[in-house]
Amino acid sequence: MNMSDITGLVLAGGLGRRMGGVDKGLQPFEGQPLARRALERLRPQVGALMLNANRHLDVYAAWGVPVWPDADDQFAGPLAGMLAGLRHADTPWLACVPCDGPHFPPDLVQRLAAHAEAADAVMPVTLDPDTGRRQPQPVFGLLRRSLADDLAGFLADGGRQVEAWAARLRCVQVPFADARAFANANTAQDLARLSRP
Repeated sequence: MNMSDITGLVLAGGLGRRMGGVDKGLQPFEGQPLARRALERLRPQVGALMLNANRHLDVYAAWGVPVWPDADDQFAGPLAGMLAGLRHADTPWLACVPCDGPHFPPDLVQRLAAHAEAADAVMPVTLDPDTGRRQPQPVFGLLRRSLADDLAGFLADGGRQVEAWAARLRCVQVPFADARAFANANTAQDLARLSRP
């Protein structure tokens, strides 16, 4: 699979409830907004970029990538953002990352793409080095664009969990050893912790 076959999507459409209702994608992290950091980290891994946001659309649009809100105002979680990306991508594949996971691997998409040909979706899992327990990282993933209608139906039926939707698909899990690479900032304390080396 070529990089040109993949559009990267940064998910920044949440309400940020656990962070006091702020727009999480605009929160500063190591000198730049979280969503901007995610875009720049994803840029060399994909052929095109876009961003999902539901607030401050003009701020995000000034960064020079297409910005797509959810199809409705229900704030249905990351799946609604993924659906926006699937509906607007011009490539066969969509790589998704959340704006609040600032340390995702610089080779994330390459490693997922290596396992993608026979799958509808490819999802990273981290492996606990002590127990061997697998921990899915469902908001990071590589999806076929053709899944848009299936995802729309799942959301229309009230589905909200990424793992529940992924369970319906031919989904391949790709192991990653570093759990910290997928740590996300749900709270201001999380954000401060992720800033520390």
